[in-house]
Amino acid sequence: MDRTESPSLSYMELRQLRYFAAVAEAGSFTAAAAQLRLSQPSLSAAVARLETEFGVALLTRTGRGVAPTAAGRHLLRTGMHVLGEADDLAAALRRFGEGVAGTLTIAAAPVLMWHRIPTLLRAFAGETPDVEVRLLDPPPWQAIELLRQRAADLAAVMVADPRRFAARYRDEFDIVDWGDIPLVAALPPERADAPDPLPLTEFDGARMVMPRRVASVPSLPESVESSLRRRGVAPAQIREVDTIQTSVPLIEAGLAVSILPDPDRVSLRRFELVTRELHPPLDPLRAFLLTRRGSAGSDAALSRLLTVAVVG
Repeated sequence: MDRTESPSLSYMELRQLRYFAAVAEAGSFTAAAAQLRLSQPSLSAAVARLETEFGVALLTRTGRGVAPTAAGRHLLRTGMHVLGEADDLAAALRRFGEGVAGTLTIAAAPVLMWHRIPTLLRAFAGETPDVEVRLLDPPPWQAIELLRQRAADLAAVMVADPRRFAARYRDEFDIVDWGDIPLVAALPPERADAPDPLPLTEFDGARMVMPRRVASVPSLPESVESSLRRRGVAPAQIREVDTIQTSVPLIEAGLAVSILPDPDRVSLRRFELVTRELHPPLDPLRAFLLTRRGSAGSDAALSRLLTVAVVG
């Protein structure tokens, strides 16, 4: 059948349906017009257009006003369901606009996943329980690439040289300073009698383990090795592993020692490690939160998350 031969629901606007429902429920054009703050002629014309489009009477006049016909009662029953769904949809979209609903993907260095990210998400969820957060824990260079590819909305990384990093990436990303990440000695369980703070000279001639260097994001190995070198400390061996988390079992097994980041000075407590402050202390790493340029301005949930991170 040709679409022009018979009207369909595509012709009916939600506004017209609301007008009809108001009249049918009020039983009077006058009362409905007052509720809707419309003139009675405008309301009557809107309902008349609806009846003309479908070729059926929806209301019949009575001594007390108007009442829905059989077709009108059917439209009222089904129409209220449609209006309810439309209202629910509008409310959901408003929640997206207010940043209290939606989905965010965070790619964060694993060390930050151990304490700092959970603390952030706990505070964020208190304000926005309907935002679904998805977590990825790639190495820093992969987190940045995921952000570029729009596979992540935010990347949380740790860097050794904040100024150099910011200068390199500020034209590509918006960068939020997320504070210092202190460095501590990480020792096997049998070193429980180690002094606190631990002199850096304890690493002279030691077997150490460090994550491998990555030119795109200088971080822990660059910071530690340069600091030891400046102080004349020369480990007997520095074994490279893929990531910080893969160094932990080697330390726990007594095969090596290390200097690791300890965000908020609690993250390494989950492992069978002995941790000690360092003397003299090493320069901390710096945590940064990266987002695509301007994305926080168009994503209210992301903007809320960044606000919570900075305030927290």
